[in-house]
Amino acid sequence: MSQPQPIRPADAVQHEALSLNGVVHAFFTRRGGISTGIYESLNAGIGSKDDSVAVEENRRRMVAFLVLPGPDLVTPWQVHSADAVVVDGPFAGDRPKADGIVTATRGLSIAVVTADCGPVLFADARAGVVGAAHAGWRGATGGVLEATIAAMESCGARREDIVAVLGPTITQAAYEIGADMADGILAGDPKAADFLAPGVDATKRQFDLPGLILSRLERAGVGEARFVGRCTYGEEDSFFSYRRTTHRGEPDYGRQLSAIALA
Repeated sequence: MSQPQPIRPADAVQHEALSLNGVVHAFFTRRGGISTGIYESLNAGIGSKDDSVAVEENRRRMVAFLVLPGPDLVTPWQVHSADAVVVDGPFAGDRPKADGIVTATRGLSIAVVTADCGPVLFADARAGVVGAAHAGWRGATGGVLEATIAAMESCGARREDIVAVLGPTITQAAYEIGADMADGILAGDPKAADFLAPGVDATKRQFDLPGLILSRLERAGVGEARFVGRCTYGEEDSFFSYRRTTHRGEPDYGRQLSAIALA
């Protein structure tokens, strides 16, 4: 195994809106790790077929980047649900199936993994509560963002004080979908029509997932909702992409991690 090396600031995306007193965060790219092949290099996917030792080292490097005292990095078992959990330490047994995670425990890193879906990091610095959500189209229309906000409120956060930032996500130009999927999106959120553009023919649409996520956050009443403006599909050197892997017929794909903690 390669000797441990620090992740460089250029290997992570950070947003000024989350540069808050007592809060640390990072939307990690695929750079700065030790994985090889299709997983090169900072693959965080426990569920991938990558070498588990490499994934463990990659995740250790991410915690070190956040400059936290402990080794813990807590991620749920993501299933495209609308469920969110509150945690105060590492899971004692199996990871719960959920797509939102919240904590008020200082020094505990919570995170989600993505490879085109939207990673959203939340913080109410005044109340001392942070959250993370994995929002694909099913989660976004199903209510995972709202569930994560509600879980933060159960820990003392106020939604008008919450800052939410959407990390690197597949963008509309790269996200062609069929009419059936468009119907499913609209069934979950009729206002999503604003984020569906005509496709190459009558059976296709171009879907603006970041636009829908920001709309849901604004409708939920958070104090601030922002997007880092990076596309996972279009920036191959920086991000893993499930859709790009599918188009190439590759057997598996890496996942990037988005983490937040109370310092």
